[in-house]
Parts: sequence; C-alpha cells; structure tokens
Amino acid sequence: LASFLGHRTLFVGVRMPRQSHRHHKPHGSRHRKRDRRARTDKVSCVCSPLVLPSHPLTSSDTPSQRVQFILGTEEDAEHVAHELFTELDEICVKDGKDAEWKETARWLKFEEDVEDGGERWSKPYVATLSLHSLFELRSCIINGSVLLDMHADCIEEIADMVLDHQEASNELDDSVRVKVREALLKRHHHQNEKKKNLMPIVRSITEGNRKQSEPQLTGGTLGYCTTHVLSHFLYFYVILNSTLSRQVDLHFMKKIPEGAEASNVLVGELDFLERPIVAFVRLSPAVLLTGLTEVPIPTRFLFILLGPDGKAQQYHEIGRSMATIMTDEIFHDVAYKAKDRSDLLAGIDEFLDQVTVLPPGEWDPSIRIEPPKSVPSQEKRKMPGVPNGTACQVEEELHAEYHGPELQRTGRLFGGLILDIKRKAPFYLSDFKDGMSLQCVASFLFLYCACMSPVITFGGLLGEATEGRISAIESLLGASMTGVAYSLFAGQPLTILGSTGPVLVFEKILFKFCKDYKLSYLSLRTCIGLWTALLCFVLVATDASSLVCYITRFTEEAFAALICLIFIYEALEKLIHLGEVYPFNAHSDLDKLTLAYCRCAEPDNPSNKTLELWSERNVTASAVSWTNLTVKECISLQGQFVGTACGHHGPYTPDVLFWSTILFFSTFFMSAFLKQFKTSRYFPTKVRSMISDFAVFLTIAFMVLLDYAIGVPSQKLKVPSKFQPTRDDRGWLIDPIGRNPWWTVLAASIPALLCTILIFMDQQITAVIINRKEHKLLKGCGYHLDLLMVGVMLAVCSIMGLPWFVAATVLSISHVNSLKLESESSAPGEQPRFLGIREQRFTGLVIFLLMGCSVFMTGALQFIPMPVLYGVFLYMGVSSLKGIQLFDRLKLFGMPAKHQPDFIYLRHVPLRKVHLFTVTQLTCLALLWVVKTTPAAIIFPMMVLALVFVRKLLDLCFSKRELSYLDDLMPEWKKKNLDDASKTIEEVAQSTPTLSLICFLLFLSLVLRCDPSDINISDEMSKTTVWKSLNSNQKDTRPVAAKKASHILLFLTPVIWKYSRYTL
Repeated sequence: LASFLGHRTLFVGVRMPRQSHRHHKPHGSRHRKRDRRARTDKVSCVCSPLVLPSHPLTSSDTPSQRVQFILGTEEDAEHVAHELFTELDEICVKDGKDAEWKETARWLKFEEDVEDGGERWSKPYVATLSLHSLFELRSCIINGSVLLDMHADCIEEIADMVLDHQEASNELDDSVRVKVREALLKRHHHQNEKKKNLMPIVRSITEGNRKQSEPQLTGGTLGYCTTHVLSHFLYFYVILNSTLSRQVDLHFMKKIPEGAEASNVLVGELDFLERPIVAFVRLSPAVLLTGLTEVPIPTRFLFILLGPDGKAQQYHEIGRSMATIMTDEIFHDVAYKAKDRSDLLAGIDEFLDQVTVLPPGEWDPSIRIEPPKSVPSQEKRKMPGVPNGTACQVEEELHAEYHGPELQRTGRLFGGLILDIKRKAPFYLSDFKDGMSLQCVASFLFLYCACMSPVITFGGLLGEATEGRISAIESLLGASMTGVAYSLFAGQPLTILGSTGPVLVFEKILFKFCKDYKLSYLSLRTCIGLWTALLCFVLVATDASSLVCYITRFTEEAFAALICLIFIYEALEKLIHLGEVYPFNAHSDLDKLTLAYCRCAEPDNPSNKTLELWSERNVTASAVSWTNLTVKECISLQGQFVGTACGHHGPYTPDVLFWSTILFFSTFFMSAFLKQFKTSRYFPTKVRSMISDFAVFLTIAFMVLLDYAIGVPSQKLKVPSKFQPTRDDRGWLIDPIGRNPWWTVLAASIPALLCTILIFMDQQITAVIINRKEHKLLKGCGYHLDLLMVGVMLAVCSIMGLPWFVAATVLSISHVNSLKLESESSAPGEQPRFLGIREQRFTGLVIFLLMGCSVFMTGALQFIPMPVLYGVFLYMGVSSLKGIQLFDRLKLFGMPAKHQPDFIYLRHVPLRKVHLFTVTQLTCLALLWVVKTTPAAIIFPMMVLALVFVRKLLDLCFSKRELSYLDDLMPEWKKKNLDDASKTIEEVAQSTPTLSLICFLLFLSLVLRCDPSDINISDEMSKTTVWKSLNSNQKDTRPVAAKKASHILLFLTPVIWKYSRYTL
C-alpha cells in the first residue's frame, strides 16, 4: 500500500466499448457520418490517467480548495500554462444577408475596445462585469459542450467536431447545421486591417476550397490540410509584403510575451437559430488558425456562443465575461489543467468568490477604470489554508528570519570564502557577457562623471591635510587600481568603491600625530594599513561577515539616510561656497562705478611659503612692477589684489554665482525629468527607455555645451595633467619603517583596530543595502570575498602611499538604480514589471579604467563646470532616498488617518507604535549626523555598531509581530524551535486522514461558530433567485441518478447551514 500511495498517477488501459450514435435520416451519402465519427474519436481518450490525489476532494470542499487541488496536480507537456491573448469577435446574421466576424475587443492584461467610430482602440482599462453575465457564463459552461484536448488542424475541423457534439447531445437540429457551419467559417475582420490588403485573397481561396473539402467527399481531411497549408503560405506572404497594412499588428505583436497563445471568444446572433449553441474548446496542441486571430500566434482555447436574434447585448456581455475570466491568473491555470467540466466550474466559482460587487446606485458602469500601477500577487489564492493560520504564521516568521546561505557560519577556516567563490565562479563569464548592453554604456558614463569629482575633491582635501603627501593624482591612481581589482574579483561587483568622510578624519588625526612627534607619516600609515589588511584577513577566515545578519532595516536605513543627507548637504554647501569665491555686490553705489578699479600689489606680510617661492625664482619684490602684472602673473607671484572692483581671488567677475546656481538646479531637475521620461506618453518605448538610461549623461553634456555657449567663467573641474607623485621627496613605494623607530610597527596595530571597524562597517552595511531582496539579485552575493578584496587592495594602497577606498553607499545605490531591468513586452495599460538588476562587472571595470586614464583626458574634462557635478550629487542624494521606509513614515506625522497611504504596517501595527519606531530611528539618525560632522567622526563606525544594540532594545517595546512589519526580525536561538514546529505541523497534516480532518472541522463549525471563509459559494449561489431563473430556462439533460444525487445535496445543504446557524 505504501508503494502504491507513493505514485500519484496510475495509467490504466482498458478496451472501450463501441459508442452508440443516434440514427440520422439518410442524406444521400454515408461518408459524412463515417467521417464525423472518425473526427469525434479525436476528442475521446482511450487511455485515461487515474489520479490518486493525496487530498481527495469532497462535496464540502470550497471552490478555492478545489482549485488549489487542481493546480497542485502534476503537469505534462501538453498542459503547461502559457500567457494568453484573448480576442472577442462578434457576428450578426439577419435576413440571409452576408456578414463577417468583427473584432470588438481584446485582452492581453486589460480590456481594449474598438471605439464606436470603429477606427481606433480605446485606452486599456480594468474590465467591469455584471454579476448576471457571470451567472449566465456559468450556466453556459454547465449546459454547453465542453471539448477538452481536441486534436484539430484547422478551423473547419474544429467547427465540425463542435457541431457533431451538439448534434449528439440533441442541442442542434440537423436542418441548421450547414448554416451554422457557414457562419463559423465566415471571414474575420480585425481592427488593424485596412480596406485594401491581401487578406481577402486568402479568404477567397479558402472559401473556394471549402466546397471541395466538404465532409461528404471521400478524404475530406486531405482538403482541409491542403487549404490549411496554402492559407499559411499566403498568410505569411501577407505579413512580409503588406507592411503598411500590418504595421499596427506587428507593433502590437511586440507587446505579446514570447510563447503566448490565443484564446478566441466568438459570440453572435443568428436569426435562424431557436436555441443557443455554446461550446468551450481546448486544443491540444495549440494550432495557428489562419486569419482567426489578430496576431499570428497559435490558438489554444475557443469559446463559441451563437444564439437567436434579439439578444446581441446579452451575448456580448457573456463574451466579455469569458474573455475577462481567461485573463485571471488563477482561472487561466485552471483552464490549462482542467480534466472535465467540473474543474472549469470550480474555477468560475473561485473567481466569483474573489470578485467585488459595486452598488448600482453609487457607480456608473460606463466609467472606465484606469489600470493600477501595481497589481497584487495572486499567489495566496493558490496556497491551501491551514486552520488557525498556525503553519502560515510559522512560515512567515521563518521567512523573515532567513538570511540566505551567504551569511551562514560554516565553522571551518575560510569556509565562507570558499562558498562565495563556488557561488560566484559559474557566473563569472556571464558577468561580462551581460555587460554588453546599451544600458551599461549609459550607466558607466553617468557614474564616471559622478565618481570623478568626489575622488579629485577628496584628493585635494587630503593634500591640504597632509601637506601634499597624498593628493589628487594619488587619489585617482588609488581609485582606479582598487576599483578595477574589485570589479574583476569581488563577490558583488555592483558595489562602487569611493572615499568616505571618516577615512579623511582618520588621515588628518594621524598626520597631526606624526607631525607632533616627528614621525614619518607615510611610513606609519603603511604599517597601519598592513595591520588593517591582516585583521580583514582574520575576519574573512573566521566567517565574521556572518555577523552582518544582525544589521537589519533599522540600521540600514539610518546609515543610508545619513549618507544621502550628507550628499545633499555637501552639494548645497559647495554651491554656497562658490558665493565666497565669486561674491555678488550688494548695495552697490552705481554713481561711483567710474572710480572702481582693481590692481595687483605687493603683499603686505608675505608668508614663508611666498618668500621661498620668490627665492626659488630669484625674484626681488621691490624690482617687480606689480601694477603692470596680469591676473595670472599676480597669482603666480603670490601678489594681492586691491581696489573696489576686486574679489577674494582676483578681479570681480559678475554673474558667476547666479549662473552657477542656474547650472546647479537645472542639472538636478533635468536629470530627474529625463529619468522619469520612460513613463511619459511621448515617443516610442525604445526612445523613451534610451533617454531614461542616458538621462544624467545627456544632462551633463547639455549643460557643458550651454556653459560653453554662454561664456560665463564658472568654476571648472581640475584634473592632474602629469602622472607623477605630488611631492618630489616621495616615490610610488613606501618603506613601512623608514625613519620611524621599530616599535611603531607594533604600535600601529592599535589604530589599525579602529580602522578595521571603520572599513568593516562601511563595506558591509553598503553590501547589505545592495543585496536586499527587493533588488531580486539572481547571481548571489559574497560578503567574505568582498572583504577579502578590500583588504588586499588596502595593503597595496598602503605600500604605494595611496588613499584607502571602501564601498560608497550613495554611488552604489545609484549604480544599482541605473541597471534596473523591466519587462520589455508589457501588456497595454500594464506598468512594466521590475525584473531585477543587470548583474555584471563591465560597468565598474570601465568606470575605474577611465578614471585611471583621466590624466590623459585633461583637455576634455576641463570643460565640465563644477556646479553641474554638484547638481549630479544632489540628484544622487535625492534619488537614493526613494525606497527608504523611514521617510515614508515621517510623512505620517500630522496626516489624518483617512489620507494615510495603504502601507502594510499600518494595517497591523498601531499608529502610536509606528510613530515611536520612527522617532527612535530619527533620534539615532540625528546622533549619527552630529558625530559625522564634528571632529569626533573617528568614532562614527562605533556609533553605527551601537545601532545594532539599540535595535535589540526595541524588542522590549515592540512585539515580534510588530517588528516583522516595521523591520526585519533579529536572528536568535528560537529559529531552530520554529523550524521544528513547522516540520511537526507538516507531518501531522500529511499523516492525518483527510476525511477525519474535514469531519472534525465540520463539527467545530456546527458547534462553535461559522467562519465566513468556509462558505461554499457554489452551494450558496444555487439558492439565489437569479441562478434558479437561469436554471429554469435550461433543459436538464443529466442522468436520473445525477438528478437524485443533486436533489439530495441541495436538500441537505440548507439543513446543515440552518442547523449551524441555529447552534450559534
């Protein structure tokens, strides 16, 4: 028995008895009957699979439970669900006049109707259906023909099989069969077709061959195939040669996903019919039916509804209901997997269970609902429910605490590093192949400009702090070397390395210490760097990166928000600083404008540096004609400018500050506008996408040209022009000891410990932000490998006397945002779906290679205005704030509850708790800001580390459920217990007999209470007056036994329902 239950499908082959057919009146030929029987055999199955479900269905199961069971069955090659394109065609035949099928609506995701004028499609909108039409559709499926897995090659065979089935079930009179068949084979006119095209040629040839391929001729199937093949050739000839007439069609074809299939809904009124003809057909395999569908894709489903004259609007609404329900994600899957009529009914009932009814007096059905920006996931409709939600709750907690294999401690030396290498090695070649994209070109052009300025600025500040020992050229070389090595070998190449504020503070403190105690700064710095690299290796060897799992969203957002705010603050600060260099004259006395002057003069109190410069150039101050010097000569000789028309650094230049302000804000707004251009309504999709990808680069290029054309002397980017150390007394290799005592090598381990914490926290917090599950990364990450590469390059930069570089948060976020992937073939009205990030190494590699070559591109880079780069900084800071939940929660202060957005945490967490969490996070952010912007910035990494402990203290104020919505759950020892509990629940659920469980639940529902979620909509719907009236109009053709069983069921259901209410 155990081995028998272990197999879900058992194939039983039996000999089927010859089926009886009702006798027909002779029609002059017997071939038609014989041929019809041969075609009908294609629908019946000789060998049927006997499925032994692990969860047998019972009459008490709700439609949702039945659908979940259907979707849980094993798939085969013929029943794999595909994306569906649904087309609604209508026909009207009156008084024997010639008619044709006309396309009236289509669905890919949302409904599009042919407007009343018949010349254009409507905007996509959410289909609104009447409940009555849904009931009528359900009645059609119950009483109509359901032909599943029909084998047919052309529309003629499908029509004959449908009509055969209708005749066999006494639903169609033989006298109107020919007319109905002719109506089904009428020409289909699609909205995209022009008046003059070659489609009538195809139809005329097809019509001409139909007479030769009538069923009464021997070998009729050969005629079908001949016509079918010929039509195929002509159809593709039309596509290739009538480009103008099929242009709209081919454009729409691009929006259809690859591998999609068609669902054709054919409804109409025929004046010679007395009763409706309904058929639901599923073809196996899908067949390309020439001319039937607007686009050349194979047809899988057909729904046919032809009825008497006078009910066109009713048939139209039923057809809309069928087409709309086919676009539903759940019914779509049910239609592919359905074994019989009852499965389709279960899908319809489950759909009815989920629909929302709008009151007739409060809503106008003619109003078209705009498609939503995001559609909720339907996965929960596929998942079976568990009583009391125990298993679901455990699963949710386990999912919230799970951090992936990257952060699991292995317990072996370098175990995490080895796993990172094994994880990333299979994707190494694809990391370069995936970079061959136009999007990557736009990304590295944008980030190259964005990275150049901070690297040069950082080098300039470091040069001022270290008296030129490490300056701009060293910063460029260090950034290039570190970035190239990191891009080639790191575990997460999407991370961009850069300079950080705490590192600059550390360098300043170290240089002052060395200057006070007469030590060699570069030698001591080399020792500290080597010690820091060694400690990073120790952290890698001991899997210390697994501690990153304690860095939750609370810490991530505080850190990321701080860096973004610093970018915004520093961009504005640099703009304001331009006002000091290029001031504007306020309260000017224009009457004395003719007396204004600016001359060069000998400095009153020359500094030692100035005197050394004069002595090197053999210049005597008294011998210099200061008043005749040009501005550049005066600056080179360290002269001073005097006069009312002088500024701080030379003659007053008007309009520079205001022009810089215009460039600054224009760069910011233009970058933001072009980045959002993808969602605008102008230009084709590819053009909009390209403009959005190149938004920042196009903005920089435009602003550079505009600045050059206007001619205002704004401040420009200064790049070193020579590849050599800034000072002549140092080389590219630094002695770790030099003139320092030997004990400094050992003493350097103390500041190296603080430096290691700084490097570790900056690197790993940024890596956690980049590796968020929201980014849908597929190639995995490598925290241990990242830290190893940072440590290796830290040692190299220390020996060469270059600055240290670590992950830059804002630059990395901007890099990820520039590489977002969205679905190319989105349905009309549907927002492009976010697919993930283009994971590759190409952009980082090219960015830092170009940065190293910037020394040789000075001639071009010197035209870039600094205010433009400051505007780029502002844009990166503001754009990186998007998605940070902290700022969403800040907007809730002072906002009435009725105007608050529908955030998930507002549904499950009291508002006062949300505000308490926000205030706590905001207080930590303010403390970080204070520490970051003061001389105490050296302890900034320790403050970031303290956030982890603050987050742990929140467990005392918030429940675990509240924190699961506001923040990630902390990993703790209960994880194992939760996992064991989940496994226990699954084992009990599998071992407990299903029937006993159902009986027990029924007992509870009768004795305790009635759960609304357990109401069976199928049973309740059968009691409604609407359904009874629909049933009364249909002829009950079921066997007697089935009638009795249904009567008993209908009798018992109200009794049980009333009894359950009575026991309450």
